[in-house]
Amino acid sequence: MCQLLAMNCNTPTDMRFSFSGFSQRAGNTGDHTDGWGIAFFEGKGLRHFVDYEQATTSPIAELIRHYAIKSKNVIAHIRKATQGRVLLQNCHPFVRELWGMNWVFAHNGNLQDFQPKLHAQFHPVGDTDSELAFCWLMQELAKSHAGLPSVHELSLSLQELAQRISPHGTFNFLLSNGQALWAHATTDLHYIERQHPFTTAHLSDQDLSLDFSTCTTAQDKVCIIATAPLTSNEQWTRLPPQSLHVFQEGQLLLRLPPPPNAGTANPAPLAAS
Repeated sequence: MCQLLAMNCNTPTDMRFSFSGFSQRAGNTGDHTDGWGIAFFEGKGLRHFVDYEQATTSPIAELIRHYAIKSKNVIAHIRKATQGRVLLQNCHPFVRELWGMNWVFAHNGNLQDFQPKLHAQFHPVGDTDSELAFCWLMQELAKSHAGLPSVHELSLSLQELAQRISPHGTFNFLLSNGQALWAHATTDLHYIERQHPFTTAHLSDQDLSLDFSTCTTAQDKVCIIATAPLTSNEQWTRLPPQSLHVFQEGQLLLRLPPPPNAGTANPAPLAAS
């Protein structure tokens, strides 16, 4: 399956160090070679890059490894296809508009017998289970809330919706609207919080280290979320299965634990009402 990476900060920060190690998993330290993508929020705007070439050799990925794009919320993905062809339209992360905001979504997993009914504005362009799940999530959020709710209310809705999808298979996902970042785990997803005093980190997938104290201030706070830990000398926290974690301003804002019997029910049709 695929690999996920995200960053949430309290001040615009570049992601070159993390993305450099992460992208090695697309052909060098891993076999996730069926495309990649990354999205950077900048105010209400979004820089969105996708490529069906593997991230280790893609010229666009090389640009990202060297261009210091600064953002408070970033989502990246490298793909190992389970459903959907190796085409540009099937590369994560996917983007949709809701309530006048860009929403970015990336998924790691495989959903079986997942055929929700869609209507109105949210329909997939490609043929992946991931984009279909994203469209259904956006549709159900739009139905449940007339306008943008609070982060806490959104989180409760997302946790309930995620539990309706999870019985269909593995549903690790990252979602952001530029204000907060949501991370849902069913199998492997880890995070680390970095703040003052910053230390030196060494990548697991590449012989590269960075002393964060040389490029940060005492006020900076950064959270990194990844499928597997990116560094070998830091303590990462694994997200419990079926939990939803919410990050805002570079720190863990909210942790919604797995509900009772989460993910154990038989899949039920996801109808559109």
